[in-house]
Amino acid sequence: MRTGEIRIRDAGVSYRLYREKVTTLKEAVVNRFRHLRTSESFWALRHVTLTIAPGEAIALVGHNGSGKSTLLKTIAGVLTPSEGEVETLGRISPMIELGAGFDPELTGRDNVYLNGALLGFSRKQMEAKFDRIVAFSELGDFIDMPIKSYSSGMYARLGFALAQDVEPDILIIDEVLAVGDERFREKCRRRILDFRTAGVTFCYVSHSLESAAQLCPRAAVLHHGRVAFDGAVEDAWAAYREMERGPSPGPQIDLAP
Repeated sequence: MRTGEIRIRDAGVSYRLYREKVTTLKEAVVNRFRHLRTSESFWALRHVTLTIAPGEAIALVGHNGSGKSTLLKTIAGVLTPSEGEVETLGRISPMIELGAGFDPELTGRDNVYLNGALLGFSRKQMEAKFDRIVAFSELGDFIDMPIKSYSSGMYARLGFALAQDVEPDILIIDEVLAVGDERFREKCRRRILDFRTAGVTFCYVSHSLESAAQLCPRAAVLHHGRVAFDGAVEDAWAAYREMERGPSPGPQIDLAP
């Protein structure tokens, strides 16, 4: 593999669903083993195969619950596939959920150093990055306030500022560019274009064709946990809209088996 490459081979992620409701501790004890027998598997992803080359930008498209965020978390290493393989090479900078990895009781400053340590950077390395991160986030004096007092937009600013200054080989973003004011979103978009110029691999979940088309020439459509289309971003959006309209008398899109 080459640095920045992502290989997904027949990957699936399964969860156990329990249909019985347990309302008391006694029921939980008495029905424990019967409850386990009545569980069933739900496949959030199934038979997903994608290869993303170093420096490539791909958008993931699909209805809510189609498996887009699950796939991103699997690429980032947050989730382990129940079947198949997901391989990556290089440093991954994931921005999957607002505030993911942040300790709300700590200040923004402390969270910068904490997240840097989680990403493998020493305190000295983070000290060299700190001023750039704060300047990008535009948080100013708020950086020394507990982040539990931050608005969602401030979370997004700090999270993206961290993600964009850790020298990633693979950048993963899940819809967070929709948060914040228009000027800051444009600033983030320009930074992503800088990454693309520098050869950083980019995976992006979006419900906006305009945003995805600006950043990604390629898109994969997920439909009920499977890859239904993989190709040019405009064609992917046409396929997605066709699936959202439902079956028609004409030719149907052939989903992966």
